[in-house]
Amino acid sequence: MSEEAREKARAAGLHPRPINEGRSRNMQAIRRTDTKPEIQLRAALHRRGYRFRKDLRIDFEGVRVRPDIVFTRRRLAVFVDGCFWHVCPIHGRQPTVNDWYWAPKLRRTMERDRAANTALEAVGWSVVRVWEHEAVNEAADRIAAMLATERSDAT
Repeated sequence: MSEEAREKARAAGLHPRPINEGRSRNMQAIRRTDTKPEIQLRAALHRRGYRFRKDLRIDFEGVRVRPDIVFTRRRLAVFVDGCFWHVCPIHGRQPTVNDWYWAPKLRRTMERDRAANTALEAVGWSVVRVWEHEAVNEAADRIAAMLATERSDAT
């Protein structure tokens, strides 16, 4: 987002001013893809011999979904969700600063997650959601079990 667009959004009340320059740099450095938990999970799945697509956009019936890991033949979408951004029931917390901004934003994220799950399942996909705090091998085991179930259902 350009600085001009950022200022317009702030003037319209859409984005709060950063508390300080350090906080602003931290927020700008947050990645959408290739986060550490995603990379670790992909590496674990790859070591087990699984091949997949990463960050593949899936379009259907007016809905666009972008899972972190996609097994196209098996129609399995994997999302690696951050505890803060997706409001983890264990580690998620409501921010105390600028809560007027963050509460609706986090609520929209949760609603978007539910809508993505529903839309994918409606067209025959399976969905696995992994929290960033989950042990990588346990998450990989869960995905492997889903892939094994999908394989046995297809035969």
